[in-house]
Amino acid sequence: MAIQIKPVAGRIGAELSGITLSGDISEQDFDFIHQALLKHKVLFFREQFLSDEQHESFSRRFGDQVPHPTVRSAEQSSAILHLDAKETRANSWHTDVTFVANYPMISILRGVVIPPYGGDTVWANTASAYADLPPPLKLLADSLRALHTNLYDYAAPRDTGDAGVKRYREQFTAEVYETEHPLVRVHPETGERSLLLGHFVKQIQGVSSNDSSQLIRLFHDRITHLDNTVRWRWNEGDVVIWDNRATQHIAINDYGNAERVVRRTTVAGDIPVGVDGRTSQAIKPTPETLSPKTEADKKHLAA
Repeated sequence: MAIQIKPVAGRIGAELSGITLSGDISEQDFDFIHQALLKHKVLFFREQFLSDEQHESFSRRFGDQVPHPTVRSAEQSSAILHLDAKETRANSWHTDVTFVANYPMISILRGVVIPPYGGDTVWANTASAYADLPPPLKLLADSLRALHTNLYDYAAPRDTGDAGVKRYREQFTAEVYETEHPLVRVHPETGERSLLLGHFVKQIQGVSSNDSSQLIRLFHDRITHLDNTVRWRWNEGDVVIWDNRATQHIAINDYGNAERVVRRTTVAGDIPVGVDGRTSQAIKPTPETLSPKTEADKKHLAA
């Protein structure tokens, strides 16, 4: 059966059927997925029911996997980030892990336990948001740079009580990550320009805090406008792949105390380049800081 592709929304997102995801899919099928991802930004696959091993094997087809820099899996060799609603909810708009210079280029998320209602995820197209800006705002955006930091991270435990929050914060801020990114990055494969924002942004550089807040709001509202988004209702076993260089996303927190478990891998990205040719710059912990690799991927590279 040939792969079938069906757009889900007008500006972003497509559902693919007629394929079973795995690490050993054919080069032809993988190239089809890759090109569809560049075009549609987010791809949805129903009821794949991948194991952790299959998830990582498929993820590795796109490149080296990277673990979350501050929230490690129980197995240090694993690149899978386990996200349980009992501990954390990604209920704010973000692009994954932008507090590092070479933040992930691709994220792959699978539904493990899905609530009976709610718990949808919404993605926004940061490239079309930029393309729709009037010329004066494009010129302004092209000239700006922003500081991103991990001082706020959706993967932090929630509802732990004051003592638990304090312990987590002490551990989490023991190594602070800060990176300066261009507000507009140029996509290394498509050449598209996209707005690089999200909840890891702390400050627009070179302006006051008040001006920074207003500028962030001005551009971020363009990204998250309803006609620039796609919403996905999960089933257990579903897999979603998104281009983390050209999207933001949010998990809707509307399912009460129901159980919701998803698992994610991320693929190592490049260092963004702005319209002016300047690259992103890591600041903390050091100017040379990049995303870590898992032990498994270090062995894979050495083989």
